[in-house]
Amino acid sequence: MKPNFSLRLRVFNLNCWGLPYVSKHRSDRMKRLGDFLNMESFDLALLEEVWSEQDFQCLKEKLSFTYPAAHYFRSGIIGSGLCVFSKHPIQEIIQHVYTLNGYPYMIHHGDWFCGKAVGLLVFHLSGLVLNAYVTHLHAEYSRQKDIYLAHRVAQAWELAQFIHHTSKKADVVLLCGDLNMHPKDLGCCLLREWTGLHDAYLETQDFKGFEEGYTMVPENHYVSQKDLEPFPCGIRIDYVLYKAVSGFCISCKSLKSTAGHGPYNGTPLSDHEALMATLCVRYSPLQQNPSFTYGPAGRLPLISVLREAWTELGLGIAQARWWAAFAGNVIGVGLLLLVLLCFLVAEERAREVAILLWTPNVGLVLGAGAVYLFHTQEARGLCRVQTELQHVLGREREAQDLSSEPQLALLLGQERGQN
Repeated sequence: MKPNFSLRLRVFNLNCWGLPYVSKHRSDRMKRLGDFLNMESFDLALLEEVWSEQDFQCLKEKLSFTYPAAHYFRSGIIGSGLCVFSKHPIQEIIQHVYTLNGYPYMIHHGDWFCGKAVGLLVFHLSGLVLNAYVTHLHAEYSRQKDIYLAHRVAQAWELAQFIHHTSKKADVVLLCGDLNMHPKDLGCCLLREWTGLHDAYLETQDFKGFEEGYTMVPENHYVSQKDLEPFPCGIRIDYVLYKAVSGFCISCKSLKSTAGHGPYNGTPLSDHEALMATLCVRYSPLQQNPSFTYGPAGRLPLISVLREAWTELGLGIAQARWWAAFAGNVIGVGLLLLVLLCFLVAEERAREVAILLWTPNVGLVLGAGAVYLFHTQEARGLCRVQTELQHVLGREREAQDLSSEPQLALLLGQERGQN
C-alpha cells in the first residue's frame, strides 16, 4: 500500500417506506429516488423497506448504467426489504436473518412476516477490502410499553457478532440502516461498544440537516404525527457507522440529510430522511485498532452495557416462559375438555352440544399449541444470546482485572520509592 493512499467514498442510505398498497405515492417516490441516485452517482446506495421486488427490479433497470452492481436480500414471507446499488463490483454476498423478530400473532405490526436481516457485501477498492453492511431492526411501536425491547437487544447483539466475526479480513467496515433505536438506547450502545463503530453524525465536522441529526421529523408530511407526539422535534433512528482497522484511518468529511422534503424541495422520498455521507480513508500504518488497546477504564462502558443487556434479556426470558406456561395450561384444559366431549358423545348425553363444541375446542388446543411452541423457541433464543453475553462479560471482567495488576504494581512501586 502506497504511503499517500487515500480513498473517498460517497454513501447514500434511506428507509424507502415501500410497502405495496399501504405506502402513499410509492411508485412516484421510487421513480424520483432513481432519478436522484443517477444524478448524484454515489459509490454505494443502501436501501431499506423496498418490500416489493418489482420496485427493486425497476430501480435496478433505471440505475444499471450508473450502478452496474446491485443485490436484493430475500428472506421471510414479505422479504427483508434490503437492497444495495454499487458503482463497484461486488466480490462476496452474505446474509444473516435475525433469530427473533417479533410475534406472528401481532399481524398489525407485521415485523415477524418480514424476515428482518443484515446483509453484507464485500468490495475490493484499489487494494482495500471494504465490508458494507445494511440492516433494518425491529420497530419500536411504544416507547412507554416496548414489548419488543428484548428482541431488538438480541438483534443488536446478533448484528454486532455478525460484524465482529465477518470483518476480521476487512480494512474498512461500513454499516448503514434503520436501527429503530435512539442513539443512547441499550441496543445502540451495545452495538457500538462491541464493534467499535463510529457514528458519522457525531464524528463529522460538516453536518447539514435537522438538529441532533433527526431522521424522522414532523416537517415530513408522510410521518405519523401521533407516533412523534413524545418527540415533538423528531427522532434519530437511521445511521451511518464506520471504522477502519490497523494500517488505515477513516473520517467523515461531511454528512447531509434531506430536510423534510425531497432533495430538490419536492415531495419527500420517504417518511424517513435520507443520509448522504462522504468518507475519507487514508493509509496510516501507525493507526491502531481501538479494540486491542482497551485499558481498565476503557472496558468499563462495555462491561456496563453488557450487564444491562444481560438483565434486559433476563426479563424477556421470564416473559416468554410465562406465556409458554400459560399456553401449556390452556392446552391441558383443552385436552381435558376434548376427553369430556368424547365421553358425552359416546354416552349419547348432550350429543348435539358436544359435537357443536368439538371444533372450537380443537381450534383452542391447536392455537395454544402454536403459542406454546413459539414462546418456547423465543425463550431459548433469548437464553442463547444471554449465554453469549455472559461469556463475553466474564472474559471482559478477567481482562480488566489482568490489565489492572500492572498499574497497581506501578503505583505500589512509586509509593515505595517515595518512602
